[in-house]
Amino acid sequence: MWVQDITSTLWQTPDFASQALSHQVQRQQQLVLRFSDYNREQQVQLTQFCHQLDGVVQASPAQLTVLLSQAAGRQMLKNWSLVFQHQAPVQIQLNQIMKQYDVYWQAGDHRFNLTEKPLIYGIMNITPDSFFDGGQYKTMDDVLNHVGDMLDAGADVIEVNGQTTRPGFTEVTSEVELERTLPYIKAIKKRFPQAVLAIDTYKYPVMQAVVKEGISIINDVNAFTDDPRKLKLMADSRVGLLTMHSSREEEYVDLTGSMKQFFEQNIADLTSAGIDIERIALDQGIGYSKVAHGEQDYVMMRNIDEFNYLQRPMMVAISRKGYLGLLLGLKKEDRLPMTLVTEAAMMLKGGRIIRVHDVAETQQMVTLLGRIENGYWVAR
Repeated sequence: MWVQDITSTLWQTPDFASQALSHQVQRQQQLVLRFSDYNREQQVQLTQFCHQLDGVVQASPAQLTVLLSQAAGRQMLKNWSLVFQHQAPVQIQLNQIMKQYDVYWQAGDHRFNLTEKPLIYGIMNITPDSFFDGGQYKTMDDVLNHVGDMLDAGADVIEVNGQTTRPGFTEVTSEVELERTLPYIKAIKKRFPQAVLAIDTYKYPVMQAVVKEGISIINDVNAFTDDPRKLKLMADSRVGLLTMHSSREEEYVDLTGSMKQFFEQNIADLTSAGIDIERIALDQGIGYSKVAHGEQDYVMMRNIDEFNYLQRPMMVAISRKGYLGLLLGLKKEDRLPMTLVTEAAMMLKGGRIIRVHDVAETQQMVTLLGRIENGYWVAR
């Protein structure tokens, strides 16, 4: 038996049906496999196996073509030897095929496989004016205890923030931001040496200082291209980059199309500067529209799967944000349930980095949705 991935060949057929199917396959993270060189008994077994994985199957004595979700493809690989005990070469081929759909994020010494599990990204605000918990953690003990709680609850990354970028924020100097963050970064590293640390900053002097301190991830709302010094600093480092699209300065005629152009250009700019693409993750910039918590934010919540073709991890950053106050009248302390609903909707469309204030509840959501996503019954 033989298997090949023919997903990319869909683009080569110019008719509308093929182009529409190809677009849907990318958005919904599916793949098309073609099997050949089998006998009649194997055809029956293979057809049943593909149906168990909820695949769309077209079979003939010569070849079988199946449309599967990527999750189902991974289940096919996992269960192949149990269904076909004497077809090890096909399992090797399947393994090679599925590897090309894995999405990795390299962040310092850490390489996350975000295909296997979304990353839970815990927020540690050390600011007096952040929209949700500004001023809540005032002492070193407060911060370290909260970081410990988040790590115990399942946070993969802890992001330290010393400058809010909420709508209408007041900028602070680089010196003030470093005074707010560097002592805590050092203390967290000492108390929790295995913790993966990030910082949310758009200032070059802050980036320069934290890179020297060994930070693993930098989250820049200005996408690293507003200051050419940033590109060289990033190229000479090993940190992971979270690069954000922002539309606070303009309105769009075609929002999704403009966002695609932005990310394609931004990725090209970063990689041209010598930054490996595996170090790059994306953020749509929900809450950074010209009209805060307006219609554009809901478009971004819905259209996240439009960017799956880039094969870069996309952040979901909507935790307790103001849209839940404007739309549903919820106070910030009452927004967790609807935050989880929004995060779940975006995760199911491809969001792989969940930036949150509430780690324990997010961990439960990620565990449950992951189990559902992989809920295939393969009878043996």
